[in-house]
Amino acid sequence: MAMFLLVTLSASQMASSLRPHAGLGLGTCRPSGYLPGRSGNCEKSNDPDCCEDGKMYPQYRCSPPVTDSTKAVLTLNSFEKGKDGGGPSECDNAYHSDEEKVVALSTGWFSNMARCGHRIKITANGNSVYAKVVDECDSVEGCDEDHNFEPPCDNNIVDASPAVWDALGLDQNVGMVDISWSEE
Repeated sequence: MAMFLLVTLSASQMASSLRPHAGLGLGTCRPSGYLPGRSGNCEKSNDPDCCEDGKMYPQYRCSPPVTDSTKAVLTLNSFEKGKDGGGPSECDNAYHSDEEKVVALSTGWFSNMARCGHRIKITANGNSVYAKVVDECDSVEGCDEDHNFEPPCDNNIVDASPAVWDALGLDQNVGMVDISWSEE
């Protein structure tokens, strides 16, 4: 009986996190919890948001549905050792040069490594580029050394290397740009 109740509650929590918010549309996911912030040694090479002690950050286990033109926010991230990307990439346990066209996807889109190694097409301002998925932009965990003391990612992030930004002709100083992406 206890196991049935636990499974039922888990399914209910998962379903409620996928219910649309008022005015946000079908398939929008809600926070699954909140992470209390903890500041630390946040490497600031790409002007990241760094965690603040005690601030509560939303956590997401889901992302909006993937379509043939999925709306997202492009953020800037270095995948090089010692830069703001934190540890090695989850897909291959390696670091990647800022000259490589690589990305990290929010937790829901990363889908437990199911998109590792896949190429995605990113479109912004009429320009497109292909990039390889090498990491997760963690939407659940953060505010620790493994995550450069940055908060969890939002649920709609494509975190891209400087090479992706350059190929799209984007100004890296902007830091965030509305894009769309699709699977190759």
